[in-house]
Amino acid sequence: MPTFSDPTKDAAEASEALRGLAHATIRIDQPAQMYPVLGDLLSGVRSLRQVLDQLASAHVSGQPRAFDDDGDAAAGAKDALAAADELHQAATLIDAAHDRLEAAMNAAGRIAWHPEPGTAGRWVGVVFLDGEEADRVLDLIQRDGTTAGIEHLKQWDYGDETTDAALANGYVYDTPPVGNLDRTTTEGDYTLIYNPFLSHVSLLRVYDAPPDPALDEPAPAPAIAAGGMGGGPGRVAPSTDAAATTRRAPAVAGKDWFAAMPRPVQNAGRGLGR
Repeated sequence: MPTFSDPTKDAAEASEALRGLAHATIRIDQPAQMYPVLGDLLSGVRSLRQVLDQLASAHVSGQPRAFDDDGDAAAGAKDALAAADELHQAATLIDAAHDRLEAAMNAAGRIAWHPEPGTAGRWVGVVFLDGEEADRVLDLIQRDGTTAGIEHLKQWDYGDETTDAALANGYVYDTPPVGNLDRTTTEGDYTLIYNPFLSHVSLLRVYDAPPDPALDEPAPAPAIAAGGMGGGPGRVAPSTDAAATTRRAPAVAGKDWFAAMPRPVQNAGRGLGR
């Protein structure tokens, strides 16, 4: 966790986080994840620009305390000013990188990612939480990671019972419905979608059974409330494969995607502690 007061510890944590991101992006199986990653990187670049300017200013203001190893104040002051100048130039180069990254993000936001050919599947909604309930899970994810979040939400997956309920109520999706600012991660058959900005989390599970031809007719998608999952930058495009068309409940005017997701049943020992 950042200290917001100790530059040495925060710099070390930032370095470790970037190392982790470098490993995490070696392979990206869900292209829609790239848009929120670019957004976080853009925010990081802006902060890096500020850090470089502040370090440069600190070298200038600290010039009277600068000496070389032999105690020469003139040499120390010269090196302090040289460091400040190089840091300012580095900040200027960061400005150019920021503009290119922002342009890349804008282009990425116009992409509708289609499923990889031959891998189209279906996902059933397991559970959706928002507000205070979601905040507890988001705290768990921040503290212990997404695996812990998935394991926690899996307690609402009752296997065939959950699948049957999803099929009956139309909580079935060709692709995980990922919206702007949503973050996703997939482990095994489960996909976690979470948004720390809008305070909601949901868990979906892969459903491999073929659709019922008698019911497999496309219907209009429900209206998406502002800030909800679905269309928007970095969105996932619906499948164009007729055999993989999502079976949905009839659309209701103004219906929020979140309202369609199954919510936890208040059952002792199964819910979040209060």
